[in-house]
Amino acid sequence: MSDAVTAWSMTLEWVAIVGIAAVLSAGMIILLRPLLARYALARPNARSSHKIPTPQGGGVAVLGATLVVTAAIVFVVPGYGRGTIVEFGWVAAASIVLAALGAFDDIHPLDALPRLAVQVLTVAVIVAALPADLQAAPLLPWWIERLALVLAGVWFVNLVNFMDGIDWMTVAEVVPVTAGLALLALYDALPPLAMAIALALLGAMIGFAPFNRPVARLFLGDVGSLPIGLLLCWLLLQLAVRGHLTAALLLPLYYVADTTIVLVRRTIRGEPITQAHRSHFYQVATERGFSVLDVVYRVFAVNTVLVALAVATLARPSLFIDIGALVIGGTLVAWLLTAFARGTTR
Repeated sequence: MSDAVTAWSMTLEWVAIVGIAAVLSAGMIILLRPLLARYALARPNARSSHKIPTPQGGGVAVLGATLVVTAAIVFVVPGYGRGTIVEFGWVAAASIVLAALGAFDDIHPLDALPRLAVQVLTVAVIVAALPADLQAAPLLPWWIERLALVLAGVWFVNLVNFMDGIDWMTVAEVVPVTAGLALLALYDALPPLAMAIALALLGAMIGFAPFNRPVARLFLGDVGSLPIGLLLCWLLLQLAVRGHLTAALLLPLYYVADTTIVLVRRTIRGEPITQAHRSHFYQVATERGFSVLDVVYRVFAVNTVLVALAVATLARPSLFIDIGALVIGGTLVAWLLTAFARGTTR
Protein backbone atom coordinates (compact mmCIF):
# COMPACT_ATOMS: atom_id res chain seq x y z
CA MET A 1 0.00 0.00 0.00
CA SER A 2 2.81 2.40 0.83
CA ASP A 3 4.38 1.90 -2.61
CA ALA A 4 1.04 2.65 -4.27
CA VAL A 5 0.58 5.75 -2.14
CA THR A 6 4.11 6.91 -2.98
CA ALA A 7 3.54 6.37 -6.71
CA TRP A 8 0.22 8.24 -6.56
CA SER A 9 1.82 11.11 -4.67
CA MET A 10 4.65 11.34 -7.21
CA THR A 11 2.17 11.32 -10.08
CA LEU A 12 0.25 14.20 -8.53
CA GLU A 13 3.49 16.13 -8.01
CA TRP A 14 4.48 15.65 -11.64
CA VAL A 15 1.05 16.69 -12.90
CA ALA A 16 1.17 19.77 -10.67
CA ILE A 17 4.61 20.81 -11.93
CA VAL A 18 3.68 20.32 -15.58
CA GLY A 19 0.30 22.00 -15.12
CA ILE A 20 1.63 25.05 -13.29
CA ALA A 21 4.39 25.53 -15.87
CA ALA A 22 1.87 25.20 -18.72
CA VAL A 23 -0.54 27.74 -17.21
CA LEU A 24 2.28 30.15 -16.40
CA SER A 25 3.72 29.87 -19.91
CA ALA A 26 0.34 30.39 -21.59
CA GLY A 27 -0.49 33.28 -19.27
CA MET A 28 2.79 35.05 -20.01
CA ILE A 29 2.22 34.59 -23.73
CA ILE A 30 -1.24 36.18 -23.52
CA LEU A 31 0.23 39.15 -21.66
CA LEU A 32 3.27 39.54 -23.91
CA ARG A 33 1.72 38.84 -27.31
CA PRO A 34 0.58 42.44 -28.04
CA LEU A 35 4.09 43.67 -27.25
CA LEU A 36 5.69 40.96 -29.39
CA ALA A 37 3.32 41.74 -32.26
CA ARG A 38 4.49 45.34 -32.13
CA TYR A 39 8.23 44.94 -31.68
CA ALA A 40 9.15 41.37 -32.69
CA LEU A 41 7.34 40.61 -35.92
CA ALA A 42 8.82 37.91 -38.15
CA ARG A 43 8.19 38.88 -41.76
CA PRO A 44 8.16 36.23 -44.53
CA ASN A 45 11.23 35.88 -46.72
CA ALA A 46 12.60 33.44 -49.28
CA ARG A 47 13.77 31.03 -46.58
CA SER A 48 10.78 31.17 -44.21
CA SER A 49 7.86 28.75 -44.06
CA HIS A 50 5.16 31.24 -43.01
CA LYS A 51 3.20 33.42 -45.42
CA ILE A 52 2.12 36.35 -43.24
CA PRO A 53 3.97 38.47 -40.63
CA THR A 54 3.83 36.60 -37.33
CA PRO A 55 4.97 37.64 -33.84
CA GLN A 56 8.02 35.85 -32.48
CA GLY A 57 9.44 35.73 -28.99
CA GLY A 58 7.22 33.10 -27.37
CA GLY A 59 10.40 31.58 -26.00
CA VAL A 60 10.45 34.34 -23.38
CA ALA A 61 7.38 32.76 -21.78
CA VAL A 62 8.66 29.20 -22.20
CA LEU A 63 12.01 29.94 -20.60
CA GLY A 64 10.47 32.19 -17.96
CA ALA A 65 7.94 29.56 -16.88
CA THR A 66 10.62 26.84 -16.85
CA LEU A 67 13.01 28.79 -14.66
CA VAL A 68 10.35 30.21 -12.31
CA VAL A 69 8.76 26.81 -11.66
CA THR A 70 12.16 25.14 -11.22
CA ALA A 71 13.31 27.89 -8.86
CA ALA A 72 10.16 27.43 -6.78
CA ILE A 73 10.88 23.71 -6.50
CA VAL A 74 14.54 24.18 -5.63
CA PHE A 75 13.97 26.85 -2.99
CA VAL A 76 10.74 25.54 -1.47
CA VAL A 77 10.89 21.74 -1.59
CA PRO A 78 13.07 20.25 1.17
CA GLY A 79 16.12 18.24 0.16
CA TYR A 80 17.76 20.57 -2.33
CA GLY A 81 21.16 21.47 -0.90
CA ARG A 82 23.39 24.45 -1.50
CA GLY A 83 25.28 22.62 -4.24
CA THR A 84 22.08 22.06 -6.21
CA ILE A 85 21.04 25.70 -5.81
CA VAL A 86 24.43 26.87 -7.08
CA GLU A 87 24.24 24.50 -10.06
CA PHE A 88 20.76 25.72 -10.91
CA GLY A 89 22.01 29.29 -10.68
CA TRP A 90 24.71 28.63 -13.28
CA VAL A 91 22.34 26.82 -15.62
CA ALA A 92 19.70 29.54 -15.27
CA ALA A 93 22.24 32.32 -15.80
CA ALA A 94 23.64 30.65 -18.93
CA SER A 95 20.12 30.17 -20.30
CA ILE A 96 19.20 33.80 -19.68
CA VAL A 97 22.37 35.05 -21.38
CA LEU A 98 21.65 32.88 -24.40
CA ALA A 99 18.03 34.07 -24.44
CA ALA A 100 19.25 37.68 -24.42
CA LEU A 101 21.48 36.90 -27.38
CA GLY A 102 18.54 35.33 -29.19
CA ALA A 103 16.26 38.27 -28.41
CA PHE A 104 18.77 40.74 -29.81
CA ASP A 105 19.30 38.57 -32.89
CA ASP A 106 15.54 38.30 -33.47
CA ILE A 107 15.31 42.08 -33.76
CA HIS A 108 18.78 43.02 -35.07
CA PRO A 109 20.43 40.02 -36.80
CA LEU A 110 23.97 39.40 -35.58
CA ASP A 111 27.02 38.09 -37.41
CA ALA A 112 27.91 34.45 -36.87
CA LEU A 113 31.09 35.14 -34.85
CA PRO A 114 29.59 36.99 -31.86
CA ARG A 115 26.71 34.48 -31.77
CA LEU A 116 29.19 31.62 -31.70
CA ALA A 117 31.33 33.25 -29.00
CA VAL A 118 28.37 33.63 -26.62
CA GLN A 119 27.21 30.10 -27.37
CA VAL A 120 30.64 28.66 -26.56
CA LEU A 121 30.71 30.63 -23.30
CA THR A 122 27.27 29.51 -22.15
CA VAL A 123 27.82 25.87 -23.09
CA ALA A 124 31.18 25.93 -21.28
CA VAL A 125 29.35 27.16 -18.17
CA ILE A 126 26.86 24.28 -18.13
CA VAL A 127 29.60 21.74 -18.85
CA ALA A 128 31.64 23.18 -15.98
CA ALA A 129 28.56 22.76 -13.76
CA LEU A 130 28.56 18.98 -14.36
CA PRO A 131 29.84 16.81 -11.49
CA ALA A 132 33.63 16.77 -11.83
CA ASP A 133 33.90 13.09 -10.93
CA LEU A 134 31.55 11.86 -13.67
CA GLN A 135 32.38 11.17 -17.32
CA ALA A 136 30.40 10.05 -20.35
CA ALA A 137 33.49 8.32 -21.79
CA PRO A 138 35.75 7.28 -18.88
CA LEU A 139 38.45 5.99 -21.25
CA LEU A 140 39.18 9.53 -22.43
CA PRO A 141 41.27 12.00 -20.43
CA TRP A 142 38.94 14.24 -18.42
CA TRP A 143 39.92 17.49 -20.15
CA ILE A 144 39.57 16.02 -23.65
CA GLU A 145 36.07 14.78 -22.86
CA ARG A 146 35.03 18.13 -21.39
CA LEU A 147 36.31 19.94 -24.49
CA ALA A 148 34.41 17.48 -26.69
CA LEU A 149 31.26 18.06 -24.63
CA VAL A 150 31.55 21.83 -25.15
CA LEU A 151 31.89 21.39 -28.92
CA ALA A 152 29.01 18.92 -29.02
CA GLY A 153 26.93 21.25 -26.85
CA VAL A 154 27.46 24.22 -29.18
CA TRP A 155 26.42 22.06 -32.10
CA PHE A 156 23.34 20.86 -30.23
CA VAL A 157 22.23 24.38 -29.32
CA ASN A 158 22.51 25.38 -32.97
CA LEU A 159 20.74 22.33 -34.32
CA VAL A 160 17.72 22.98 -32.08
CA ASN A 161 17.69 26.50 -33.52
CA PHE A 162 18.03 25.17 -37.09
CA MET A 163 15.19 22.68 -36.64
CA ASP A 164 12.75 25.32 -35.38
CA GLY A 165 11.65 26.04 -38.93
CA ILE A 166 7.98 25.05 -39.12
CA ASP A 167 5.02 25.28 -36.77
CA TRP A 168 5.00 22.75 -33.91
CA MET A 169 8.36 21.23 -34.88
CA THR A 170 10.07 22.17 -31.62
CA VAL A 171 6.97 21.09 -29.69
CA ALA A 172 7.13 17.70 -31.42
CA GLU A 173 10.73 17.35 -30.23
CA VAL A 174 10.78 18.90 -26.77
CA VAL A 175 7.55 17.40 -25.40
CA PRO A 176 8.48 13.72 -25.93
CA VAL A 177 12.15 14.24 -25.04
CA THR A 178 11.43 16.01 -21.74
CA ALA A 179 8.71 13.48 -20.89
CA GLY A 180 11.22 10.74 -21.64
CA LEU A 181 13.83 12.35 -19.43
CA ALA A 182 11.33 12.49 -16.58
CA LEU A 183 10.58 8.78 -17.05
CA LEU A 184 14.31 8.00 -17.03
CA ALA A 185 14.59 9.84 -13.72
CA LEU A 186 12.43 7.07 -12.23
CA TYR A 187 15.42 4.76 -12.82
CA ASP A 188 17.73 7.18 -10.93
CA ALA A 189 19.29 8.19 -14.23
CA LEU A 190 18.98 11.89 -13.41
CA PRO A 191 19.39 13.99 -10.26
CA PRO A 192 16.32 15.74 -8.79
CA LEU A 193 17.27 19.12 -10.30
CA ALA A 194 17.36 17.68 -13.81
CA MET A 195 13.99 15.99 -13.31
CA ALA A 196 12.50 19.29 -12.10
CA ILE A 197 13.82 21.18 -15.13
CA ALA A 198 12.60 18.45 -17.51
CA LEU A 199 9.08 18.55 -16.05
CA ALA A 200 8.96 22.36 -15.99
CA LEU A 201 10.17 22.61 -19.59
CA LEU A 202 7.64 19.97 -20.61
CA GLY A 203 4.83 22.00 -19.08
CA ALA A 204 6.08 25.29 -20.51
CA MET A 205 6.16 23.83 -24.03
CA ILE A 206 2.64 22.43 -23.61
CA GLY A 207 1.51 25.94 -22.62
CA PHE A 208 3.15 27.35 -25.75
CA ALA A 209 1.80 24.66 -28.11
CA PRO A 210 -1.71 26.09 -28.73
CA PHE A 211 -0.24 29.38 -29.93
CA ASN A 212 2.19 27.64 -32.30
CA ARG A 213 -0.31 25.17 -33.73
CA PRO A 214 -0.38 25.37 -37.55
CA VAL A 215 -1.05 27.97 -38.77
CA ALA A 216 0.96 29.52 -35.92
CA ARG A 217 -0.06 32.74 -34.22
CA LEU A 218 3.31 32.93 -32.43
CA PHE A 219 6.86 31.66 -32.95
CA LEU A 220 9.48 30.79 -30.34
CA GLY A 221 12.13 32.96 -31.95
CA ASP A 222 15.84 32.57 -31.25
CA VAL A 223 15.07 33.91 -27.76
CA GLY A 224 13.39 30.54 -27.19
CA SER A 225 15.11 27.99 -29.42
CA LEU A 226 18.63 28.83 -28.23
CA PRO A 227 18.08 28.52 -24.44
CA ILE A 228 15.76 25.54 -24.95
CA GLY A 229 18.60 23.89 -26.85
CA LEU A 230 20.94 24.72 -23.97
CA LEU A 231 18.60 23.24 -21.35
CA LEU A 232 18.07 20.07 -23.40
CA CYS A 233 21.84 19.82 -23.87
CA TRP A 234 22.41 20.07 -20.10
CA LEU A 235 19.74 17.46 -19.41
CA LEU A 236 21.20 15.02 -21.95
CA LEU A 237 24.71 15.60 -20.57
CA GLN A 238 23.41 14.79 -17.09
CA LEU A 239 22.18 11.51 -18.51
CA ALA A 240 25.37 10.74 -20.42
CA VAL A 241 27.86 11.37 -17.59
CA ARG A 242 25.85 9.05 -15.32
CA GLY A 243 26.56 6.10 -17.59
CA HIS A 244 23.48 6.28 -19.83
CA LEU A 245 25.12 7.39 -23.06
CA THR A 246 22.91 5.20 -25.26
CA ALA A 247 19.74 6.80 -23.90
CA ALA A 248 21.26 10.27 -24.29
CA LEU A 249 21.99 9.51 -27.95
CA LEU A 250 18.59 8.00 -28.68
CA LEU A 251 16.38 10.80 -27.36
CA PRO A 252 17.51 13.55 -29.81
CA LEU A 253 18.44 11.17 -32.64
CA TYR A 254 16.07 12.56 -35.27
CA TYR A 255 17.16 16.16 -34.70
CA VAL A 256 20.83 15.24 -34.71
CA ALA A 257 20.54 13.11 -37.86
CA ASP A 258 18.57 15.64 -39.91
CA THR A 259 20.85 18.55 -39.08
CA THR A 260 24.17 16.69 -39.26
CA ILE A 261 23.44 15.09 -42.62
CA VAL A 262 22.38 18.43 -44.07
CA LEU A 263 25.51 20.13 -42.70
CA VAL A 264 27.76 17.49 -44.24
CA ARG A 265 25.99 17.81 -47.58
CA ARG A 266 26.27 21.59 -47.60
CA THR A 267 29.95 21.40 -46.64
CA ILE A 268 30.69 18.95 -49.46
CA ARG A 269 28.88 21.23 -51.93
CA GLY A 270 30.85 24.23 -50.73
CA GLU A 271 27.73 26.04 -49.51
CA PRO A 272 28.12 28.48 -46.58
CA ILE A 273 27.06 26.58 -43.47
CA THR A 274 26.21 29.73 -41.50
CA GLN A 275 23.73 30.96 -44.12
CA ALA A 276 20.03 30.27 -43.55
CA HIS A 277 18.49 27.73 -45.94
CA ARG A 278 15.53 25.40 -46.50
CA SER A 279 17.29 22.11 -47.17
CA HIS A 280 16.52 20.23 -43.94
CA PHE A 281 14.63 17.00 -44.53
CA TYR A 282 11.52 18.29 -42.76
CA GLN A 283 11.56 21.42 -44.92
CA VAL A 284 12.02 19.42 -48.12
CA ALA A 285 9.05 17.27 -47.07
CA THR A 286 6.74 20.31 -46.94
CA GLU A 287 7.84 21.24 -50.46
CA ARG A 288 7.23 17.71 -51.77
CA GLY A 289 3.64 17.17 -50.73
CA PHE A 290 3.64 16.73 -46.96
CA SER A 291 1.60 19.18 -44.93
CA VAL A 292 3.13 20.72 -41.81
CA LEU A 293 0.93 18.48 -39.65
CA ASP A 294 1.99 15.41 -41.67
CA VAL A 295 5.60 16.23 -40.82
CA VAL A 296 5.25 17.06 -37.13
CA TYR A 297 2.96 14.10 -36.40
CA ARG A 298 5.55 11.75 -37.89
CA VAL A 299 8.38 13.42 -36.00
CA PHE A 300 6.39 13.19 -32.76
CA ALA A 301 5.63 9.51 -33.38
CA VAL A 302 9.26 8.65 -34.11
CA ASN A 303 10.41 10.58 -31.04
CA THR A 304 7.92 8.65 -28.91
CA VAL A 305 9.43 5.37 -30.11
CA LEU A 306 12.93 6.71 -29.41
CA VAL A 307 11.80 7.51 -25.86
CA ALA A 308 10.55 3.93 -25.46
CA LEU A 309 13.88 2.59 -26.70
CA ALA A 310 15.78 4.86 -24.30
CA VAL A 311 13.65 3.65 -21.40
CA ALA A 312 14.30 0.04 -22.46
CA THR A 313 18.06 0.56 -22.16
CA LEU A 314 17.60 1.45 -18.48
CA ALA A 315 14.84 -1.04 -17.70
CA ARG A 316 16.94 -3.93 -19.02
CA PRO A 317 20.55 -2.71 -19.02
CA SER A 318 22.83 -4.80 -21.23
CA LEU A 319 25.15 -4.29 -24.18
CA PHE A 320 22.76 -6.33 -26.34
CA ILE A 321 19.81 -4.06 -25.51
CA ASP A 322 21.92 -0.93 -26.08
CA ILE A 323 23.07 -2.07 -29.52
CA GLY A 324 19.59 -3.27 -30.46
CA ALA A 325 17.99 0.00 -29.38
CA LEU A 326 20.51 2.03 -31.38
CA VAL A 327 19.99 -0.14 -34.48
CA ILE A 328 16.20 0.10 -34.24
CA GLY A 329 16.29 3.82 -33.50
CA GLY A 330 18.75 4.52 -36.31
CA THR A 331 16.71 2.48 -38.78
CA LEU A 332 13.51 4.28 -37.80
CA VAL A 333 15.11 7.71 -38.18
CA ALA A 334 16.63 6.72 -41.53
CA TRP A 335 13.19 5.58 -42.71
CA LEU A 336 11.65 8.92 -41.72
CA LEU A 337 14.39 10.97 -43.39
CA THR A 338 14.01 8.90 -46.56
CA ALA A 339 10.24 9.37 -46.54
CA PHE A 340 10.69 13.13 -46.15
CA ALA A 341 13.22 13.26 -48.96
CA ARG A 342 10.97 11.33 -51.36
CA GLY A 343 7.86 13.34 -50.56
CA THR A 344 4.34 12.21 -51.31
CA THR A 345 2.38 11.84 -54.53
CA ARG A 346 -0.86 13.12 -53.02
